[in-house]
Amino acid sequence: MSIEYRVNAPVDAETFIALLKASTLAERRPVEDRDCIEGMLRHGNLTVTAWDDRRLVGIARSVTDFHYACYLSDLAVDVAYQKRGIGTRLQALTQDQLGPRCKIILVAAPAANAYYEHVGFSHNPRCWVLERGVRLG
Repeated sequence: MSIEYRVNAPVDAETFIALLKASTLAERRPVEDRDCIEGMLRHGNLTVTAWDDRRLVGIARSVTDFHYACYLSDLAVDVAYQKRGIGTRLQALTQDQLGPRCKIILVAAPAANAYYEHVGFSHNPRCWVLERGVRLG
């Protein structure tokens, strides 16, 4: 198996949705809302992808200023390709695009906590989320 990694290669909504479903990340992403998915792809400003020939098998999609903070919004690897180092490589290539003081921040699915600790992330309990539909004040 020869995986090709690409930085900021275009990915269309259907391909992204198929990967989200193949990775189980679709459980926590709005795959039924095509406009939202298209917006996610259009407005993320750093995307690293993994390809097996023409098949998208992994993605790390981020929003970043490249100097201080990078929010790794999606890390998805097709279940059939997991445990081969693809997710770790996607994150390393993401990190390679960032300045030397830039940190990577993410919100992990509960089942992924052990994975992120294993690859070097530290846990930070100070994350806060304002859910859709909840108004401030």
